Amino acid sequence: MADETGEAELVDVVGRVLGTADATPLQFWTAVAPGSYLQLDDVVVTRRELPDRGPVTIAGVVTQVRARHEGAQFDSDVFAIADGTLPAMVQEAAEITTTRVDPELYVPPSPGAVVHRARGDARAAALHFDRMEKRIPMGTGRDGAPAYLNGDFLDGSRGAHVSISGISGVATKTSFATFLLYSVFRSGVLGGDAINAKALIFNVKGEDLLFLDHPNARLDEATTAAYATLGLPATPFPDVRVYAPPRTGDSSGTPDVSSRLAGVDSFYWTLAEFCEHRLLPYVFADADDERQQYTMVVHSVAAHLARYAQPADGGVSIDGTRLGSYPDLVDFIVERLTDEETRGTWAGSAINTGTVNAFARRLIASKKDLARLIRGDLAARRPHAIKTAESAQVTVVDLHNLPDRAQRFVVGVTLKTEFERKEKAGTAKPLLFVVLDELNKYAPRDGSSPIKEVLLDIAERGRSLGVILIGAQQTASEVERRIVTNSAIRVVGRLDPAEASRPEYGFLPPAQRQRALLAKPGTMFVNQPDIPVPLCIEFPFPAWATRPSEAGPAPSATLRSIVQSADPFAVVGGRSEDEIPF
Repeated sequence: MADETGEAELVDVVGRVLGTADATPLQFWTAVAPGSYLQLDDVVVTRRELPDRGPVTIAGVVTQVRARHEGAQFDSDVFAIADGTLPAMVQEAAEITTTRVDPELYVPPSPGAVVHRARGDARAAALHFDRMEKRIPMGTGRDGAPAYLNGDFLDGSRGAHVSISGISGVATKTSFATFLLYSVFRSGVLGGDAINAKALIFNVKGEDLLFLDHPNARLDEATTAAYATLGLPATPFPDVRVYAPPRTGDSSGTPDVSSRLAGVDSFYWTLAEFCEHRLLPYVFADADDERQQYTMVVHSVAAHLARYAQPADGGVSIDGTRLGSYPDLVDFIVERLTDEETRGTWAGSAINTGTVNAFARRLIASKKDLARLIRGDLAARRPHAIKTAESAQVTVVDLHNLPDRAQRFVVGVTLKTEFERKEKAGTAKPLLFVVLDELNKYAPRDGSSPIKEVLLDIAERGRSLGVILIGAQQTASEVERRIVTNSAIRVVGRLDPAEASRPEYGFLPPAQRQRALLAKPGTMFVNQPDIPVPLCIEFPFPAWATRPSEAGPAPSATLRSIVQSADPFAVVGGRSEDEIPF
């Protein structure tokens, strides 16, 4: 690093290494020179000459700043000093946490050594940006210069997964997740693989993520310049497809959205798919369910359905009975379980009546929530499945109109399907990025559920399969430890005071923990493996619409949708042309 640092980049002298405080190879204090200043997150460099070894360059980040009157003895002296009756001098000092030593001779800086503000190549070397082969722009530092994420720790080369924590509505977790995706796709770090890389985003709050392909009408010149500083175009996502559940009580399968009128497709599962793929456990996807004895009944019934349910004109036929809707299927299962003659066949001989009744109550309660997602009245051959491999580069699955149980079902089944598809492919390319908010709901620290098992699988094996999880949550302390631990990148926005004291945020220096309580929207603290200190960055305002009121003109690509390009006769049912009733 010393050879790469030009003299022109070290002319900004800001102080000298303090001699009244211990200096160590990993941390030291700098006295700030009169007329200069250092703020938190500034990057500085100093050098020490060693006999027979040449100079050692020590670079670091300011992690604390203090100011005091030198010459004052009592608290009240401040008034006398201000009046000029007591001589004293104001002295500022900054705590520096070392980020890089080059060459790696870990010696303390010499007291009195000149400290420079690092700029240009010196700053890039101090923050290890010069060692990053894949530099993903993630925002700007406090000095206004770009800050980068090491793509090797995101794409699975040396690590994977991102954990984003912060207060809902203030920490802008989802905004940062989408900006990070945009930067990955548009910065060129993926090379030719960027064309085939996919993103799967679950939208759980409002319809804010349904307009990623619309330009932001509030975009101004300053924001455009901020994108240019990062080497990115200030444009919306170019290729987006939106999926939404069918409207309740709508036999035509119309997507349940209100603000976006084009480019939205319905998703659902047929009764035959529900039985064949054994999706019943995802109806019981709450972590509390796994602690109940009726989970044995769940798996037994799912196996029975997979063995005996036969497709029948959009629905299924079991034991000669045709079932045309999810409520019909539920009633049929409950009837068989309450019948003493068939209970053993469906649930097993060792299951008592109380356990069966508990299962039946839970299953009956799911009819209202899942009836519009599991269908027997819509054509099986009509495109209705969420398949990222056949979708746009960014696939948005809208869940905000669904109740909690239905949201869990959709998330669990979709992740299971996509992960199994990647397993069968046997290769990490192309990459699949999964953005999931409210991770603490789907993978809580305590308990177990089918969704949690899928997410754990992604966290532990997804790197090798090219599945990258970008999880967001208000409280990382309530998320399964193994998921947080396997996240190479950890991001923190505005935090609740009680949450900030948790050990999950031990990677934040004390000053950053305090600042996280005050962080404004758009400010994030990013921790990555090859930089010892989390970087405080600000990412620019989204160039895409984040709510309907911001949406500019709709791109022509939104006119493409599965619904609009489908065979109009396919929606009538699985009948031949001769059977069409008109």
